[in-house]
Amino acid sequence: MSRIGRLPVTVPSNVKVDIQGSMVKVQGPQGELSRQFSPSMDITVENNQILVKRPTDSPEHRALHGTTRAVINNMVTGVSTGFNIVLEIDGVGYRAELDGEKLVLYLGYSHPVVVEPPAGVKFEVDTKTRQVKISGRDKEQIGQVATNIRSYRPPEPYHGKGIKYAGEKIRRKAGKSGKAKK
Repeated sequence: MSRIGRLPVTVPSNVKVDIQGSMVKVQGPQGELSRQFSPSMDITVENNQILVKRPTDSPEHRALHGTTRAVINNMVTGVSTGFNIVLEIDGVGYRAELDGEKLVLYLGYSHPVVVEPPAGVKFEVDTKTRQVKISGRDKEQIGQVATNIRSYRPPEPYHGKGIKYAGEKIRRKAGKSGKAKK
């Protein structure tokens, strides 16, 4: 049995879970999330814990078991405490600022890059450290927004300029060594 799939998901007291067949709705202080799962997975709530069980040991059921549990855990965590990802901007003249809800990035292009936040996502900018904090309740959505922002100027290996995740190590290259003198 899956090590992740067999673990119960603990539901905090401020979170309400509603399961109707394979549809799971979770409500908490951060908002509401709902998702349709595979009808072959058996999802139940017992003693403030969500349990996910699979019907057989077939490869497709084994693959869905741990994934279903992990996604439900992310939903419960998202509506109770939320998620955030921090991006760092490195480079001369590279910066970010907020224009209302929109994120405006100056990344060495001839024009600024404007990013509209999707519903449920919020941007915060620290201009001193050049960090952009992306926060919200849906872990998958926040990860996708962070990846899209990073793709505007990924870090390059020679000088390390660009947008990277906080704590990400950029593998650096040596660059040109020059001609040897005779």
